[in-house]
Amino acid sequence: MIYYFYMFALDPFKVLLPAVVSFIIGIIVAPTIGRILVENKLWKKKNVHKTIDGKEATITATLHNDEKAPVPRLGGIVVWFSVFITALLFWFISKVMPTPFTEKLVFISRNQTWLPLVAMAVGAVVGAIDDLLVVEAFGSKLNSYIGGGLSFPVRLGAVSMLGLFAGWWFYAKLGVDSVYIPFHGDLHLGGLLFILFFIVVTLATFSTGVIDGVDGLSGGVMSAVFTAYGMIAYAHGQVNIAALCFVIVGGIMAFLWFNIPPALFYLTETGMLALSLSLSVIAFLTNAVMYLPIIAFPLMMTTISVILQLVWKKFFKRKLFLVAPLHHHFQAKGWPASKVAMRYWIVSYMCALLGVIIVLVS
Repeated sequence: MIYYFYMFALDPFKVLLPAVVSFIIGIIVAPTIGRILVENKLWKKKNVHKTIDGKEATITATLHNDEKAPVPRLGGIVVWFSVFITALLFWFISKVMPTPFTEKLVFISRNQTWLPLVAMAVGAVVGAIDDLLVVEAFGSKLNSYIGGGLSFPVRLGAVSMLGLFAGWWFYAKLGVDSVYIPFHGDLHLGGLLFILFFIVVTLATFSTGVIDGVDGLSGGVMSAVFTAYGMIAYAHGQVNIAALCFVIVGGIMAFLWFNIPPALFYLTETGMLALSLSLSVIAFLTNAVMYLPIIAFPLMMTTISVILQLVWKKFFKRKLFLVAPLHHHFQAKGWPASKVAMRYWIVSYMCALLGVIIVLVS
């Protein structure tokens, strides 16, 4: 019986137990984090009344009314704090009580989870700096970026450098220079092209941060994406990556518990940047980066909607959507925020499941 448990039952246990622990940790610490954020007035200084191209954002201003009910930023701390504490907790237990069972539950590993954890840490720090520059208590009046926080070139540079480092690590340390093309096989790009492609994917996932604009929206969508990659990793025998993905889901669910209307805090950059950067690394580690547009379809469409809106206004002198990103378009059409979020959740999980199915059959 014990042999059967270790051989067949411990891997699912290893994947699921840390996720529950991560959720519990998040639920415990979230109220304290929320109180600290409120006490320090860590919310946005003011609404942005201009679009990214500098014009008046009349519709957006009506959708975001932070002056009446300010909601703190930096809620993403709940997610990455839960992830790191859970990882350290299982590692610590294995050292204090070294048994085959406790050692098996450790999911920190050099070849599978170090890089996504580093990506998450870097994203969390850069995002936190950006958030602090936006909020009322710390924001600088000298900041000229229209959305507040770090300037766009600085954000772009930081994310590009991380993508460069991660791409180099894959090529130089892991010997990876190819991507898997569905129903075709591995496509070898060579070192330079692979690293450049890694940077592009990292920038693409970074751009999905625009989805953090409705209570409960970003958490629900990101939980679906990481659930899918957890399933893919498990199917590939990458149990440590699968465990990390579900630990992230546990942290997101804890955040989501306090982010549904009325939100206690927002995920914002420290959360979205940590999640998007770790997601890009995990997509490459599972050799399933080419499935990302399907699995993360709502994220992709949100980013594309912003690009299309700018193109339409530039070349056709009119809007394609009432307002961009896409979720605000639905709000402007009269959908309540809760309806937008819930339907995004549904679409996200259906796309995630579809992506997993395609991975399994290809």
